[in-house]
Amino acid sequence: MGENVNCQIYENPLTSRYASREMSYNWSAQKKHSTWRRLWLVLAKNEKKLGLDITDEQLEQMAAHLDDIDFELAAAKEKELRHDVMSHIHVFGELCPKAKPIIHLGATSCYVTDNTELIQMRDGLKIIRRALLVAIAKFAKIADQYKEMPTLGYTHYQPAQLTTVGKRFTLYIQDMLFDLERLEHELEKLPFRGVKGTTGTQASFLELFNGDHAKVRRLDELVTKEMGFEKSVAVSGQTYTRKVDYFVLSSLSGIAQTAYKFAGDIRLLANLKEIEEPFESKQVGSSAMAYKRNPMRCERICSLARYVISLPANPANTHASQWFERTLDDSANRRIVLAEAFLATDVILSVLANVAEGIQVWPKVIENRVRSELPFMATENILMAAVKAGGDRQELHEAIRTHSMEAGRRVKEMGEANDLLERIRKDPLFAKIAKNIDKLMDPRKFVGRAPEQVNDFLKEYVEPVLKKYKTELAEGEKKKSKISV
Repeated sequence: MGENVNCQIYENPLTSRYASREMSYNWSAQKKHSTWRRLWLVLAKNEKKLGLDITDEQLEQMAAHLDDIDFELAAAKEKELRHDVMSHIHVFGELCPKAKPIIHLGATSCYVTDNTELIQMRDGLKIIRRALLVAIAKFAKIADQYKEMPTLGYTHYQPAQLTTVGKRFTLYIQDMLFDLERLEHELEKLPFRGVKGTTGTQASFLELFNGDHAKVRRLDELVTKEMGFEKSVAVSGQTYTRKVDYFVLSSLSGIAQTAYKFAGDIRLLANLKEIEEPFESKQVGSSAMAYKRNPMRCERICSLARYVISLPANPANTHASQWFERTLDDSANRRIVLAEAFLATDVILSVLANVAEGIQVWPKVIENRVRSELPFMATENILMAAVKAGGDRQELHEAIRTHSMEAGRRVKEMGEANDLLERIRKDPLFAKIAKNIDKLMDPRKFVGRAPEQVNDFLKEYVEPVLKKYKTELAEGEKKKSKISV
């Protein structure tokens, strides 16, 4: 079959279908190559500041052409030179011919490529932080709203003691706060590669400055500061250590793990019809089964989260397999994995916030399930009340055990309602407390300190974070994603 030149070519769905414009731009060719030009300008400006023969006119020409990139010309030049950085140096030089002789002076390709990727990761982490804060704020509202609503707790996905809907949401928020701490750590520690030269020895710059070590050190410091970093790596080979990539992607993996945990729980609760994600009035759940309400948003979260969770193994292997000062087998790999980790995490958090914004809680369904299981959970309270009324603890325990087995058999074998309480009421051994059994069955008596725990958690842990990032949170609320959720 011949090639159809009019057919659509493959597009990455993370950018064409899901991710925000902001994150998509952060990893775009425009951001990448305009940052290269800014790095060349900052390098030249500070080389001049430290005494090299570079003119103001050369700097002005460079500053005038930071964003007007001819990508077609650069692609043609790269086809000729087989080197992406050199092709962009030539294209940039044609726009500012006076500056062409000093563009990239003393630098190696990794001066622009590595430093740009660190800038993109820094800026990407800030976008992720803002999205994570939005999710935390929305989850906090849910936790507060439903802090007193009893719900069946599960261990091993089997009915356990009661908790509250709001308390369960604090578990997700706590994971998000841990993720935020990890993200903050990576932002704080993220280094710049700086101005290190071909194999990290700074030999070319030492030559330019006639053996003046102090000026070489100062150049590294000035460029690092001007590009918005507090520090550069103390030493490097040709590249910054790829362990940095592993650390950053591990923090994104943590966010994906948290999101998957929540989305997986909602998928299970949706099956029970207790809590569901938003469902639009015209939304189709299934092409065949018109009645269905598939949890497609949470399934999308889990699908993308599974991908992000898998990614840290990639930079781990890249770091481990780098030979000596550097090999190029990291390059093609990193072009994909760094961008996609951030793009996918951006989508995950956008959908997570969307689910939280329109989450549907069905109190009656939750209450019915609680009451169907509560008789078994209440037996200890009933036992204690009967003992206080003068009964024999061992005799009462055996009676409750027998009634429980019979009630359980009735539910499982015959599909009938749980009649345990009625059996206990009719048993003469419990005659003294029969009238009070309903009072003992108030679900709120079985949630322990769950409501108070929610109040304490929100006040002591969540509110300080939201207050600290008040401005950033407000900005995040205003951001509109292009994703179709």
